Amino acid sequence: MEEGNQTSLPKEFILMGLTNHSMIQVALFVVFLMIYAAAMMGNLLIVALVKADARLHTPMYFFLSNFSILELCYTSTVVPQMLFQMLSGKKSIPLICCVTQLYFFLSFGIAESFFLTVMSYDRYVAICLPLHYSITITKWTCVAMATASWVGGFLFSAINTTFTMKLSFGSHNKIEHFLCEMPALVKIANGRTHEAKMCMSISCVFTLILPLLLILVSYARILYTILGSHCSMGMRKAISTCSSHLTVVTLFFGSVLSIYLRPKSSTSMGQTKMASVFYIVITPALNPIIYSLRNKEVMQALKKVIHKGKEMN
Repeated sequence: MEEGNQTSLPKEFILMGLTNHSMIQVALFVVFLMIYAAAMMGNLLIVALVKADARLHTPMYFFLSNFSILELCYTSTVVPQMLFQMLSGKKSIPLICCVTQLYFFLSFGIAESFFLTVMSYDRYVAICLPLHYSITITKWTCVAMATASWVGGFLFSAINTTFTMKLSFGSHNKIEHFLCEMPALVKIANGRTHEAKMCMSISCVFTLILPLLLILVSYARILYTILGSHCSMGMRKAISTCSSHLTVVTLFFGSVLSIYLRPKSSTSMGQTKMASVFYIVITPALNPIIYSLRNKEVMQALKKVIHKGKEMN
């Protein structure tokens, strides 16, 4: 058999990280630790508020709490390992850990794309078809769409991970990244990589392009409905409920597409790392803030919890 057709996996990979400067690593460790803690507390708070306040037991907040749980899982697949690497200086990661990180990172990332699509559909029905909302968005419909998003993420990730691990790496085990990400692994592979690249391209269509198009269609219909509305109060409420979600959509898809769809010849490794830091580390911390500041119901639920805490003391 030809060497390019054989699967050669190293026992471990070397993650080169963000920088080799020890002082910068210490500074980044402190910053990323604080951001990660903020992301954990913010998303856990969203989940707790939705569970505690009966007024938030609606489809929109059901999806939001699921999305917050997803954000917790998503950032936790990468950040703790990255912080450990920065603190210890150890750059090696065993093969099994690399494969596990790749699988779950892709799973949660793809599921996040699906959840953002489902959430936009929920807003579309609520604003454009309000009389049909209670019939269309039932409890079981919500559970089915949420389950499909989770399962879809795990299935697409399994396919991508399988194609990645069929690559031959030979003696090349240095990954110019701070995580085991599919494009970075494909880049250092030996021999034939066209199957993995084709799998990655097809997956991008179904997990990024198509969901984004569905979101844009939903918001085009929402915008058309809002502009045709004669109720200024209803218009303001619709804009308020949609603006937070649209901001999160822009942050997520903007940063992810800049990596997966931008021509490789025009993308430096530094730009790729910075974009990855943005959607893996920073965005999960920003999302709870974005959803809270523009949402009166969430703020009211938070004030209610704080008031109860003061009464107990």
